[in-house]
Amino acid sequence: MEACSGAHYWARKFMEYGHNVKLMAPQFVKPYVKTNKNDLNDAEAICEAVARPNMRFVPVKNTEQQSILAVHRAREGFVRSRTAHANQIRGLLSEYGIVIPQGIHHLPKRIPELLEEMADVLPTLFQHLIFKLLKHLNDLSIEIEELEKQIQLWHRQNPASQKIAEVPGIGPITATALVASIGDAKNFKNGRQLAAWLGLVPRQASSGGKQKLLGISKRGDGYLRKLLVHGARSVVSRCENKEGNLNQWLRDLRKKKHINIAIVAMANKNARVVWALLANNCEYQPNY
Repeated sequence: MEACSGAHYWARKFMEYGHNVKLMAPQFVKPYVKTNKNDLNDAEAICEAVARPNMRFVPVKNTEQQSILAVHRAREGFVRSRTAHANQIRGLLSEYGIVIPQGIHHLPKRIPELLEEMADVLPTLFQHLIFKLLKHLNDLSIEIEELEKQIQLWHRQNPASQKIAEVPGIGPITATALVASIGDAKNFKNGRQLAAWLGLVPRQASSGGKQKLLGISKRGDGYLRKLLVHGARSVVSRCENKEGNLNQWLRDLRKKKHINIAIVAMANKNARVVWALLANNCEYQPNY
């Protein structure tokens, strides 16, 4: 089947009846649709695609994996809503000449003080509106904290998640998302395949025997890639005064390449390390 909405549910149902289920990404099936899209042509394209010797399949997720990923999706939605809400508050205040420093944590601290100082200048209606928006912003922060507690609880109960959280640049949120999304790491032949699945390897535009590598492909799950890149950014920013082979490698790389290239290289390395830890069931060794 195509790995579309509800595919994992139906895959588990069919497996209960003894069927061998294979899920394929829709972009791998689409090239085999010969003419117009309808049920018959889609079924024919799926039969054609599944017979290809090099076809890659999506591992079927169990209910536990889907539940923690649902928590991640809900948290990400709340984070986006909070950011948009904070920007709206900043925009409304700037119309009255009020500028808040960067950082979302400044809003609940500074706004009540500023409104109290400018109580004689700002209209009462506007003050009530800002207080209402600020309350909604605080409610969103509370929801995010509650979901993060659930993620932390799941992390403490999952040995694989705890194992890869030892890798620099990977915390409980990234670890739980990776474990739930990857499932069985042996579905990937090696660490490079996992990095390619996450879109952390270069795109190619090679022809005539000449290799031409472009920027990263950005394929796969953008959420996982974002978590790995942000985690790598924190490691690269703190490598200057730290000892160890990894920090020395990052310092040498930063001398030759742009910092963003070093960050993506670190994220790529972390993806490969995660595959090695999960596939070989071993512990992380910093100076391996």
